[in-house]
Amino acid sequence: MQKLLITLGIILLIIGIAWPLISKLPFDRLPGDITIERENFTFYFPLTTGLLISIVLSLLLWLWMRK
Repeated sequence: MQKLLITLGIILLIIGIAWPLISKLPFDRLPGDITIERENFTFYFPLTTGLLISIVLSLLLWLWMRK
């Protein structure tokens, strides 16, 4: 459990430091994300973004657990 918490902390630290660079990448609205805009209402559901993040995290966890 300690190893997992330390690893997650390091990953969050790296993401936090790299956030200015990450935010400039064009991954904010991918094709397949649902956006509904009305006069006083905007609904955004990141379907494709969520699937992409899920696939990447699943791959990373699979590789990590395989060792």
